[in-house]
Amino acid sequence: MKRRLLAVACVSACLLTACGSLPGSGTSRHTVTVWLMKDSASKDFLKRFTEDFESKHDDIRLDIRIQEWTGIGDKVQAALKRGDADAPDVIEVGNTQVAQYVDAGGLSDLTLESMRDWGMNDWLPGLSEPGRFGTRQFGVPWYAANRVVIYRKDLFRAAGVEQPPKTREQWLTDTERLNTAGNQGIYLAGQDWYTLSGFIWDEGGDLAEESRSGSWTGTLDTPAALRGIEFYRRLQALGDGPVDADEEHPPQSGVFAKGRVAQIVAVPGLVQAIERTNPDLKGKLGFFPVPGKTAEKPGAVFTGGSDLVVPENTDDRTGATAVIAALAGARWQTELARTMNYVPNKSKLAGAVSGEPGVAAMAAGAAQGRATPSSPQWAAVEADNPIKKSMTKILGGADPATEARKASESITRALSVDGE
Repeated sequence: MKRRLLAVACVSACLLTACGSLPGSGTSRHTVTVWLMKDSASKDFLKRFTEDFESKHDDIRLDIRIQEWTGIGDKVQAALKRGDADAPDVIEVGNTQVAQYVDAGGLSDLTLESMRDWGMNDWLPGLSEPGRFGTRQFGVPWYAANRVVIYRKDLFRAAGVEQPPKTREQWLTDTERLNTAGNQGIYLAGQDWYTLSGFIWDEGGDLAEESRSGSWTGTLDTPAALRGIEFYRRLQALGDGPVDADEEHPPQSGVFAKGRVAQIVAVPGLVQAIERTNPDLKGKLGFFPVPGKTAEKPGAVFTGGSDLVVPENTDDRTGATAVIAALAGARWQTELARTMNYVPNKSKLAGAVSGEPGVAAMAAGAAQGRATPSSPQWAAVEADNPIKKSMTKILGGADPATEARKASESITRALSVDGE
């Protein structure tokens, strides 16, 4: 176990706190090293968390080290292979990154704690499923973020749309009404495959599926996936989004800020960029969850966010799991959601953000959240994304079944271990 005397054990400099006296008898503490990603939590949150945690665990000193996203994959892989005294005991990773770390080996199995202590059955599926392999849980959900519909309240009123739609068919009807007087009913880029994924999931389809033998097959050409693609085509046609580009080319916040777009599908935080570009839109923007097939629940959405993992080489599993229990527990989930405008890891905690309309809409959608297929090779799919290419061809008039089949074949090759 890593042991450091109080005289030399300090909280990470990123917290801007100095070494201080310990509560209790003054005996030495051992250090639990935690890697968290830049901007995942504010300095004030981390300071409050550290002080509270250490006051309740008088044998532990937290060393929280902030990491940059750039190059983090290689850095985590290296940390999982070494066992020196400076290695992390807890690591924050992107929810869709867990698979590659499990595949390479080196993560602790947290199934027992997840089932017995942490309420894993209540976790958001878009965070918990990517961290689960078979019946074993390696990644513990920390926070989530997902897309909602950002809309112009004034343009909705002008078009006679009194309230946001709750079904996909009503969404199409309302968007067509909004697509008048020189306005775009919606700006939806042709290659926004994250949004497309939600429509496919709503129909019961998926991007790829794993067989019992562990091999993966692309499934964009299934009837369910094709129904999702068809809905995307109908919705995208109600605006002037480019068919050969994604939502970042050009950035859709800039397009929306020009004032002639009624809706976009994006994370709520994009409103800040929109209002900086066009201050006249302040007070005119609203949010609603991506509509579902029926009014009973919102549509499925891609869930981004972070999971917490424990390296197998830690010499302080007890301390590491104590940190995760606190960070993923109700109190600090609530604090994090309110501080950072995130979605908590359990739907029953969504009330913590009910006073923030954008985050509340995000939380409603997160209950139906999903993530990309949990293959460790999924990054190879995104590197030369055949989904985006097929979307452009389909929106340009090509046969959907033919293009979806070609994309499925490309996904299958990319997810094959030997690439064949």
